[in-house]
Amino acid sequence: MSRQWQEQVSLKPYNTFGIEVKARFFTEAHNDDDVRQALAQAAGQDVPVLVIGGGSNLLLTTDVPALVLRMVSRGVRILADDGERVVVEAEAGEPWHQFVQWTLAQGFSGLENLSLIPGTVGAAPMQNIGAYGVEIKDVFAGLTALDRHTGELRDFSLQECAFAYRDSVFKRNPGRWLILRVRFALSRVMQAHLDYGPVRQRLSEQGVSQPTAQNISDAICAIRREKLPDPVELGNAGSFFKNPIVTAVLADAIRVQHPGLVAYPQADGQMKLAAGWLIEQAGWKGFRDGDAGVHRLQSLVLVNYGQASGLQLHQLAQKIQADIFDRFGVTLEMEPNLL
Repeated sequence: MSRQWQEQVSLKPYNTFGIEVKARFFTEAHNDDDVRQALAQAAGQDVPVLVIGGGSNLLLTTDVPALVLRMVSRGVRILADDGERVVVEAEAGEPWHQFVQWTLAQGFSGLENLSLIPGTVGAAPMQNIGAYGVEIKDVFAGLTALDRHTGELRDFSLQECAFAYRDSVFKRNPGRWLILRVRFALSRVMQAHLDYGPVRQRLSEQGVSQPTAQNISDAICAIRREKLPDPVELGNAGSFFKNPIVTAVLADAIRVQHPGLVAYPQADGQMKLAAGWLIEQAGWKGFRDGDAGVHRLQSLVLVNYGQASGLQLHQLAQKIQADIFDRFGVTLEMEPNLL
């Protein structure tokens, strides 16, 4: 047994839901060599491996009979800078929000709309994280991943990542690719994305007519802090359900019964519905069953009030899914990975 592996380690500090489960083995990777060593040792002992970052996209329902490999690699570097466009590379273990704030401090714009999202840089492409009109794919310049099947390194282009709404080739092939570092194309020339009314309104209230990237980041941080609970204070994984994409026919049928339906037209003619609106209309906002509940201010967020198990939170999610399907004919998909 490697001396670097700890046994029967509580994962409560390593998942934002604060679920108390144990990992059979646990270690951290500070660099590529640590990753390769851990994977080789696990393979040699026929031990499965679960790779985690910030634990902000996990719902753990049982003890993990595997080696949990936590990515804690650090490092940010500028790869190219022509005075206008800048390519920045960050290691997978970099905390996402700290990285965003670093780019803004350098005068680089592009990531400001993604401020205050929990997690790590390496996990961001897995979900193609997005917020307030911007997704990872919009600022993506490439990444390097380790093929766990062959041990080879591979660089991925934008097209090869096959990004979609909260999806990517990495998410569709769980257990194969281990993302080591990610590259972003940012700009020294401000190109504001202010499609979402609440952001424009917050800036207007602050008297900001020509916002900087930092102004936008600050406004979004303020909005997120008001709407979303801090995982340090109340266990959660942010938005728990994806906004469902349905046919225009179904959206129209729902609107007949619910004229206030919040829906956004898609390029292919379908409609993206606001999952939070559906859940709130069904009366789940603020619901609590023991220590598992739905946040009182944001119906998209499931919360752990203290001692809820992952199984209890999953059962609550399933009840909400069933109710939404019965009421609206809409299937809600979970965002967090269920383990």
